[in-house]
Amino acid sequence: MFKKITSLLFFLFVLNFSQAQYIPISESAEVSIITIGPGQQLYDKFGHSAFRVKDVATGFDIVYNYGTYDFSTPNFYTKFARGKLLYQLSERNFQPFLESYKRQNRWVKEQVLDLTYLDKETLFNYLQNNAKPENASYKYDFFFDNCATKIRDVLVEVLGSKISYTDSFIEDPYTFRQLIQKNVKANSWGSLGMDVAIGSITDRTANAWQHQFLPNYVFEAAAVATIKKNNNTIPLVKETKTLFKNSQTRTATNFFTSPVFVFSILSLIMLVVTFLDYKKNRRSRYLDSILFFTTGVIGVILALLWFGTDHTATANNYNLLWAFPFTILFFVAIGKKKPKKWLQRYLIFLLLLMTLLFIHWFTSVQEFSIGFLPLYIALIIRYIYVVVYIKKQ
Repeated sequence: MFKKITSLLFFLFVLNFSQAQYIPISESAEVSIITIGPGQQLYDKFGHSAFRVKDVATGFDIVYNYGTYDFSTPNFYTKFARGKLLYQLSERNFQPFLESYKRQNRWVKEQVLDLTYLDKETLFNYLQNNAKPENASYKYDFFFDNCATKIRDVLVEVLGSKISYTDSFIEDPYTFRQLIQKNVKANSWGSLGMDVAIGSITDRTANAWQHQFLPNYVFEAAAVATIKKNNNTIPLVKETKTLFKNSQTRTATNFFTSPVFVFSILSLIMLVVTFLDYKKNRRSRYLDSILFFTTGVIGVILALLWFGTDHTATANNYNLLWAFPFTILFFVAIGKKKPKKWLQRYLIFLLLLMTLLFIHWFTSVQEFSIGFLPLYIALIIRYIYVVVYIKKQ
């Protein structure tokens, strides 16, 4: 009986020990940075990055992807909205990974790193350990901790002072907002939505290191980086390959459904109604209720994104100057036939906020969506008219 128990314990120990071991790689193994081009969907517009470890001698070919998350996470959408969703490092066979991006018609490039066997083994072991369930999760941040920055940060953590990055891949630095907008189509709803949701923090100029929140800049930074190998300083990238070249496609655009056109029409309707009100000495109070309610709701959402989430990109958002959240409290009061006199003072306050918006815009504190410019003008004219109308009552 004692021998059976001893044998069982020994078996469990060996099993546990074997599972704890890393898969060995041969000296001919290659470690690469994989960069994927933009896709058609808004969440694909910025591209993607991953590590690839390929070892022909053992048949091992795995991609390590820091851009995955678990849809079965409890309160998934709430955590995503609040910036508290944990992203994960996942492992996948490389060929299916590549085929999925081919089907999406997204270009795929590979940069094979010129590493010593010890460096390759150390980096591979790091990825293996990081991919364990207890280590795989991390708190995602769009600018400072995402699938692209992880590539650079892991290389720096593993290789230490051996690796050296330069700023030479950046000629004209951009702001964070400009970097975002370079990847989306101008005068699109996606572009407008991001301009409204992100705050003035994105209007500061990003340095070369910070540009690497985008996969394409991780690719360019690696292309000029160097590494110390056998007492020599050599380029980090040994070879660059195009694994898939996408076919060029043109996305059809319709100006008549674009934000500039839609908000121009809505603003024109507001101005026409205001002009008719002036001619007939009346006030379309339901229009004022709709404006107070709509701008108030938008303001509440923006305030929650600023103060109620961990998203760094949505902080200090001065779109609250035109979409002031407390306005929603007065949408019923402004809709009454004879509104209270104090609402006149509140409307003057809203006009002061609109003035501050343009000051922030002209002084480059924050860039605002050009698609909303007709709306800003229409709001100012409407507020001025209602102030005068209430004063005459």
